[in-house]
Amino acid sequence: MQVITVANQKGGVGKTTTAINLGTALAATGLRVLLIDIDPQGNASTGLGVGRNDRERSIYDVLLGEMPLASAVIGTCVPGLDLVPATVDLSGAEIELVEYEERTHRLSRAIERSDQHWDVVLIDCPPSLGLLTLNAMVASNSLLVPLQCEFFALEGLSQLLNTVERIRERFNPGLSIIGVALTMYDRRNRLTEQVSADVRAVLGRVVFETVIPRNVRLSEAPSHGLPALIYDFRCSGSEAYIALARELITRLPDTSPERTTKVAA
Repeated sequence: MQVITVANQKGGVGKTTTAINLGTALAATGLRVLLIDIDPQGNASTGLGVGRNDRERSIYDVLLGEMPLASAVIGTCVPGLDLVPATVDLSGAEIELVEYEERTHRLSRAIERSDQHWDVVLIDCPPSLGLLTLNAMVASNSLLVPLQCEFFALEGLSQLLNTVERIRERFNPGLSIIGVALTMYDRRNRLTEQVSADVRAVLGRVVFETVIPRNVRLSEAPSHGLPALIYDFRCSGSEAYIALARELITRLPDTSPERTTKVAA
């Protein structure tokens, strides 16, 4: 089971959009996927059509030890994609967790003790490097970083990489960066091209070849409670996330050739 945190301390870079649509694309290949929404805003839950009134159990209950992970899992509109939703209660979880033993390992322990198994677990994080994001990184094998193509991108990325290094040293030596995904890419904008070139010059092959374009359909899909891949399969944003999923699979251990072929199709 590969646990991948989708994180960036900057908001508005496409974390949730990436988590939802990658999860959908991976599930379409036959992989069993779990998306854990650990952002108090709960946008990943909303984007998968799970209304706030339908979230009787959430990741908040799991982190506080009130129920096992499997009890908070619900199905989604995407076959093969399960969800652990977030509620507004999660906004106070960082303060409450301070008093708990192993407060940085609450999510890790919950995943380890689960009697259910998924091929890939994606964790959608809040736009901060607080205790919730820390729990996600400690529980993960790897980190996927959506990076908006803008002027301050490298500055924010540097802070995130420093945090990852500290987590490796203190909590999770096995944590790696599986890739950086360039989002909101606009080929008409020279700054976009320059930022892309700068990021690739610094990080090399860590950066995915696939870029996610600015696309209206990607923005519209969550308001309908659907991933873009279901809302409009043929839009440029959906095609980009299919290509990104194909790339991601090649970076996962024990990749099935049949599944890779299916994503390509």
